[in-house]
Amino acid sequence: MSTTLLVIQHVDHEGPELVGQLARERGMDLQTLRPDRSDCLPNPSECPNSIALVLGGPMGVNERHQPDLHWLQTELNWLMAWHRQSRPVLGICLGAQLLAVAAGGCVKPLQVGAPPQQLKELGLGAIHWVADPTHEALLQGQPSGSLALHWHGDRIHLPADATLLGSSLHCAEQVFRIGDHAIGLQCHLEINGDALQRWIANDHTYVMSALGPEGPERLMREWRWLGDELQEQGRHFFNAALDQLQDCCMIQ
Repeated sequence: MSTTLLVIQHVDHEGPELVGQLARERGMDLQTLRPDRSDCLPNPSECPNSIALVLGGPMGVNERHQPDLHWLQTELNWLMAWHRQSRPVLGICLGAQLLAVAAGGCVKPLQVGAPPQQLKELGLGAIHWVADPTHEALLQGQPSGSLALHWHGDRIHLPADATLLGSSLHCAEQVFRIGDHAIGLQCHLEINGDALQRWIANDHTYVMSALGPEGPERLMREWRWLGDELQEQGRHFFNAALDQLQDCCMIQ
């Protein structure tokens, strides 16, 4: 039986990108669900051999009580049930925030300095691996640091049973795992150039608020310099992640 990648998508312009490409190369089936469009999320017990990929979006997990985002609370409840059954899941950005909250953590605004000031971490920047790669299958063969796209203004406070894997200068909780079945990334390693252009077009005001009026062009210029390196590192990480999560499917 082939593995199914359940893609939980929240906005049109943020798709699975590199993760979806790698999944197809492995012969996995992809099924896209849109909770924001009232798609029903499946009962975890009825999804054998499935990996949940929970993607990002401009909304935050703490906005789930707003009337127009009621579906986000429904999705969080579903993810809690999925996690309680130790079903394999990969969360990116909003997806990582939902995963952390589902496991007992919380999310707060990202603040730096004294007195604390809110920060939007946006652009191509380094993450450094903080766990011992000899004991972490996800980090074996990785250099001490990698490039990632940052696009957020929140900080994840991890649940007690999470293992921190990667941090950035301004935000400690960039990459983490919970057991072997759950992996979260606040940052983006799945992005490609076409997707980045869509993100900038749809989030133009947010980009300028973080980087100034030259921000959109600066982002694309940096991508032309560094995008190939980011995609190579993303391919390495997500191949290791899919290996680990597919192993979880086999033992369930």
